Amino acid sequence: MKMKRQMAIFMAALFLVVLVAGCGAKEKYPALAINEAVDKCAICNMQVKDDAFATQLTTTDGKNYKFDDLGCMNEWKQKNAAAEIGAQYVRDYNSKEWIAFDKATYVYDATFKSPMAYGIYSFKDQGEAQKFVDAQKKGKLMTASELASHTWERSKGAMNMHSHGEEAHSESGGMAKADAGKGANTATDTGAKGMHGK
Repeated sequence: MKMKRQMAIFMAALFLVVLVAGCGAKEKYPALAINEAVDKCAICNMQVKDDAFATQLTTTDGKNYKFDDLGCMNEWKQKNAAAEIGAQYVRDYNSKEWIAFDKATYVYDATFKSPMAYGIYSFKDQGEAQKFVDAQKKGKLMTASELASHTWERSKGAMNMHSHGEEAHSESGGMAKADAGKGANTATDTGAKGMHGK
């Protein structure tokens, strides 16, 4: 009888610990809000807009790095291969909701416009990504693991963010209004992969 009572107390205590841990659980490295007034891309030093293209990662020592384009985050990871990454986030193209990098579905096409002309959009689910591809009649679906073998070349002329009605990044490091009619804000194709022409 005493053994049953001890077992019941143990099980109740274990249940309580699990319940408290589950209720109070927070992500160890949560996505941080974008502050357009101060946030600069850790690679190209451009303003990080609070838009669908913003990405970020946090290292296990708590340092947060923000990027204006998924390609910039990829370049940072290549340059800092020894860094221990605690979490990586991208934005859903439709809702701007932060989603874990490895859980997103990506759509790539060289003609898709993005801040640094990498042409990759992220979606929180594959169904929405497929709807986007079907509507655009172009684009290749990719997973986070497939991005590891992606070429990461920038597309000439795809730096304009006009498709979202936002201001576009200029190659000189400033901001300029998107002007599709005059061909403004086109990336200079230097042939270098991911080096932003620098």
